[in-house]
Amino acid sequence: MSGSPTPLSGPRFQTEPGRLYREMRRDQGSVAPVVLDGDIPAWLILGYRELHQVTNDPVLFSRDSELWNQWENIPDGWPLLPMIGRRQPSILYTVGERHTVRAAMISNALEAVDPFALKRYAEEFADDLIDRFCASGRTDIIAEYAMLLPARVLAKIYGFSDEVGGPLVGALNDMIDGGGRALAGQQHLGTSMFQLLADKHAEPGDDVATRMLQDPGGFTDEEVAQDLMVMMAAGHQPTADWMGNSLRLMLTDDRFAASLSGGRHSVAEAMNEVLWEDTPTQNVAGRWASRDTHLGGQHIRSGDLLLLGIAAANADPQVRTDGSALTGGNSAFLSFGHGEHRCPFPAQETAEVVARTGIEVLLDRLPDVDLAVPAEELSRRPSPWLRGLTDLPVHFTPTPALGGQK
Repeated sequence: MSGSPTPLSGPRFQTEPGRLYREMRRDQGSVAPVVLDGDIPAWLILGYRELHQVTNDPVLFSRDSELWNQWENIPDGWPLLPMIGRRQPSILYTVGERHTVRAAMISNALEAVDPFALKRYAEEFADDLIDRFCASGRTDIIAEYAMLLPARVLAKIYGFSDEVGGPLVGALNDMIDGGGRALAGQQHLGTSMFQLLADKHAEPGDDVATRMLQDPGGFTDEEVAQDLMVMMAAGHQPTADWMGNSLRLMLTDDRFAASLSGGRHSVAEAMNEVLWEDTPTQNVAGRWASRDTHLGGQHIRSGDLLLLGIAAANADPQVRTDGSALTGGNSAFLSFGHGEHRCPFPAQETAEVVARTGIEVLLDRLPDVDLAVPAEELSRRPSPWLRGLTDLPVHFTPTPALGGQK
């Protein structure tokens, strides 16, 4: 690899990722060498055009992780295994025609969700969560709200009971953070999914899991369970961070101050700007080169891992020539991916409904909500993969709860 590789870890991903990406682009170009935990080499795609090229060529840049030339160097307990799996029968690593059929199965199962029911669930769970802290006049929006709402809604539409859906949040967060509890979180989530499928075989319902089991593609329980795990992880944490990052923007930027007294249009504008400027999904693993090639002036060897630098590509000066913030209708961001492995459109719609409903209900219930600490004291989780706040302390006028726990 050319140039000095940048460790894909450390405080700079927490405090100033935009500046770090600019420095990497300046020093090494649009494709930069990086190292993962354990000094495992990879490439980070920083360029918007290069990311388009990679995601549009699934033959040269495959999603098949078996191609990786580093497997012999990966220990069994490597914390990134839940994110860069091997021999996992999930849609993440399926390629070709089988991927096309499988993606259609997931899209069809999600598309059949009643949009009015989805919004109702989001509103009900949002009210339930707000009822728990509204009388106190203070809360941490991240821990007590944003980190709980998406998983609760997704568990509901997937077919989990409310009693089972709640505890999945901790396992999801452990798995996604890639720390010491990542593998245990993945195991808990997997066990829960297989139990859900057993329940749905015995008693089918009007839910996503049942529809996936009944798909004519003939997918095994193992395949459906793996895909449900992917859908839950990809739908929960990024949506929670989308909520948190959007609320941070609205509470710290004067351009959005009017929205806190009822201007609904600014919620959508804040959410759109976040997808450009502060996207929850920073970097995605990954693609593997199926043969030697060149990309962005770098020599890529067969089996090399390429990480999709979503945040860096969104800020690429080659496509963002004026550097202005984008709060209008421009949705050419890459925050939901690109190409045949991008986030399915029904999943994107689900995330948007949950995040927007969660923000709107909070602002309706607590119209004078404001930061309880100076904005510069807000901190981010130390993750190069997902960008979200560690906490968002706020205060507001205490209000009575709407009703009992749902």
